Amino acid sequence: VGFHHIHKSTYTIRVRKKGVDGQVRSFKEIPHTGRSGWVNLVKFWREDRFRQLHKHMERTFNALGPIYREHLGTQSSVNIILPSDIGELFRSEGLHPERMTLQPWATHRETRHYSKGVFLKNGEEWRVDRLLLNKEVMMSAAVKRFLPLLDEVARDFCRMMQAKVEREGRGEEGKRSLTIDPSPDIFRFALEASCNVIYGERIGLFSSSPSLESQKFIWAVEQMLVTTPPLLYLPHRLLLRIGAPLWTQHATAWDHIFSHAEARIQRWYQRLSSSQGRGSEAGASGGQYSGVLGQLMEKGQLSLDLIKANVTEMMAGGVDTTAVPLQFALFELGRNPEVQERVRQQVRASWEQAGGDPQKALQGAPLLKGTIKEILRLYPVATTVQRRTIKDTILQNYHIPAGTLVQVCLYPLGRSADVFAAPQRFEPDRWVNNGEKGQTVEGSSFRSLAFGFGARQCVGRRIAENEMQLLLMHILLSFHLSVTSSEDIKTTCTLILQPETPPRITFRKL
Repeated sequence: VGFHHIHKSTYTIRVRKKGVDGQVRSFKEIPHTGRSGWVNLVKFWREDRFRQLHKHMERTFNALGPIYREHLGTQSSVNIILPSDIGELFRSEGLHPERMTLQPWATHRETRHYSKGVFLKNGEEWRVDRLLLNKEVMMSAAVKRFLPLLDEVARDFCRMMQAKVEREGRGEEGKRSLTIDPSPDIFRFALEASCNVIYGERIGLFSSSPSLESQKFIWAVEQMLVTTPPLLYLPHRLLLRIGAPLWTQHATAWDHIFSHAEARIQRWYQRLSSSQGRGSEAGASGGQYSGVLGQLMEKGQLSLDLIKANVTEMMAGGVDTTAVPLQFALFELGRNPEVQERVRQQVRASWEQAGGDPQKALQGAPLLKGTIKEILRLYPVATTVQRRTIKDTILQNYHIPAGTLVQVCLYPLGRSADVFAAPQRFEPDRWVNNGEKGQTVEGSSFRSLAFGFGARQCVGRRIAENEMQLLLMHILLSFHLSVTSSEDIKTTCTLILQPETPPRITFRKL
């Protein structure tokens, strides 16, 4: 990787944590969950442990302490939980940070001869593509351009919801309330918002009968996510043999997701040629901001194959990952009415001051961002952040050789009393005005990691954060939320953390 290995002994002295006898312990001495990767994998499958992976990690940390090794099929990892160790891990990630490869996704691209997007790439190749993408999705200038597109979809969602409450709700007109499972509507919102930002087009999901095409897309993403974990721990060749039926489902789902992106790219070309036919100079977008795809196509720095690969990954990775935290957010706001009221008052004041400018409105309501951070602390969509170490590192006084996959386990981290005061309480305030009252740990900067960290953090982070905040803002301005049951939600792990059953929410018009 072009990094000079620092001479072992000098490096050890620099980072060593105090050992009992001043000695750094060997890798082999790290507590582990069983020596045989295959025995462990069979046990996992038999006990359906994948679905409760987050709870399994929490139990294992409680039993073995703040670091342990796990061997599953072809994958081995060291798992950690403490912010001081997390900081140490990220300090040794280098210029080209590497995460665990999702082999089934990579295998799909390879068997279909498709290019890979940044999610599946490593090294210099990854870096070049990533820097070009950042300009369109991460930089503040880009955020300013796409915020109005997200805001428009969030407002439409609330109009649709208000009509629904008027139509189906109980109570006197103008004050009606309706109790529903909002998850299908929230999924449609997330897909509509993604399509608007990425493709610059509305697909009309809030109409009374959303198109079959979009329903199929949502289904394909679900299918792709559900079939990933069981295939994850099999080597490439076995994947295509043993995993055959599962593999076919997985690959078919991806094919559908790709065809969705393909159709959008074709449409962009049609717009371009028709605008050239009219002799307009402004290109396919008529001079207006036309979404991420349009920007990438017009700049032409990424090849068409790479644009397709990355746009597809962003679409596939951006629906569930925002829809699910939004379900949890409505639930927690509903079951904590005093928190809900605090956030609403701040949102209202900010909204009135902003005069319709979504960016100003969000800046004046830090509790919205605090709400999202708090939801992702309690219910992290991705349950781990991983890095492959590029040099020998020391964690918890154990020697971790270069090339080891280390996972930061976000679910137990977010609920650890060693890291958060009153971790079971839903308190968006703990993230506002710089940190938390009664914080118990040094290294406080490594406590909010739902989007990952540094150069390799989630490429859709800015889209997601703003999309979730804008929707919550408009919902809080329009409705009072309550829940039918305030019992904790049971969660399950597909590739992402989800509610076992989506919570029912009561929307009352304000």
